[in-house]
Amino acid sequence: MDTSIADVNSEWPANNDVGCPPSNKSVACPLPSEHAGVAPMGSASTLGRHLARRLVEVGVGDVFSVPGDFNLTLLDHLLAEPGLNLVGCCNELNAGYAADGYARSRGVGACVVTFTVGGLSVINAIAGAYSENLPVICIVGGPNSNDYGTNRILHHTIGVPDFSQEYRCFQTVTCAQVIVNHLEDAQELIDYAISTALMESKPVYISISCNLAGVQHPTFSRQPVPYSLSPRLSNLKSLEAAVEITAEFLNAAVKPVLVGGPKLRVAKAKSAFVELADASGYPVAVMPAAKGQVPETHPHFIGTYWGAVSTAFCAEIVESADAYLFAGPIFNDYSSVGYSLLLKKEKAIIVQPNRVTVANGPTFGCVLMKDFLEALAKKVKHNPTSLENYRHIFVPEGVPLKSAPNEPLRVNVLFKHIQGMLTDDTAVIAETGDSWFNCQKLKLPEKCGMDRSAGL
Repeated sequence: MDTSIADVNSEWPANNDVGCPPSNKSVACPLPSEHAGVAPMGSASTLGRHLARRLVEVGVGDVFSVPGDFNLTLLDHLLAEPGLNLVGCCNELNAGYAADGYARSRGVGACVVTFTVGGLSVINAIAGAYSENLPVICIVGGPNSNDYGTNRILHHTIGVPDFSQEYRCFQTVTCAQVIVNHLEDAQELIDYAISTALMESKPVYISISCNLAGVQHPTFSRQPVPYSLSPRLSNLKSLEAAVEITAEFLNAAVKPVLVGGPKLRVAKAKSAFVELADASGYPVAVMPAAKGQVPETHPHFIGTYWGAVSTAFCAEIVESADAYLFAGPIFNDYSSVGYSLLLKKEKAIIVQPNRVTVANGPTFGCVLMKDFLEALAKKVKHNPTSLENYRHIFVPEGVPLKSAPNEPLRVNVLFKHIQGMLTDDTAVIAETGDSWFNCQKLKLPEKCGMDRSAGL
């Protein structure tokens, strides 16, 4: 008896019985052994290989995944890309957080999960990446393109013939969402999503119909042209005005200070912030979520500013200043200790990634933080008054007493040992709660990074 595997676009016999394929060409998702009518695995002209090449091109070398029947063919084609390593994870949340960490370290991350059960499982990690301004590319193996509009119920859904639930959930935690269920516009949609993630520094959602990942199409027959993303530029007149009024404000102050916030990373302004600290002579503090963003070996570093629970002597210097510049701050209930910070708006300069607000005065838009801090460093007068005040009141921390035999382990003794383990090659990941609170007291070596596993 002759047996053949139908093409994904072939006609099905007319049959509208329950449990049978509808007559408008609906087909099941092809499993790895059912690559009918698709490109051989060695071919580079498929949708899956195009996506793989794009990921490698933007700097993704490892993709974190959880296999499922809707993404198996796609994973095969990602595996075939020489520059891409597929990292299997125990569950989708692991994959999402691994991609989050990868984006923190490498600039962009990616994960691949299956339809709905996988997408809804990974969404908490994607929401965290959104709050942390991390470009994570979340790829989901979606329903067969022929199943859209059939009014049929699929597995991995919530039991209704509406496939949009996952898509609607991701709309609130990603900056772009695309559903690829036609080959003709697949390249355009994929490129739009990836480029938007890079430009906005936020996660994106890409759903790939399970029957399309291995299909050849002329749009994938050539190597993709590398992205050429137009850099964001400051409005020069707005930049000049913001620098002029800020320099005048700071130069008139007696004891100004600098405070770094968590958005220094997304603004790519960490070096510019240090440059301003060097030029100004001001003491430098960080907000709790920004620990690790500013080198703590800098001679002007005075610790973490966190209101009543700040590093010893840090709050006294910040809150007694007559001018404070916050670069990339986020003032939420957590970072402000229940909105109890003793700060005054008329003394504050707030520098966000794209705008500057000076005290109760004007706000300057279209001003990039990096450009602003670099230009300001050339205009401010050297004023070490606050730093000298800090050195006058500073008292070094004591050393925890040694534990007695059989005494329960004390937290301060534990963190004394953790401190001794830190080197330039160490990365500290602190869980929210006691771990994060106590990690604020660590003295990080020059190249030692620190992150935490919670949203801002």
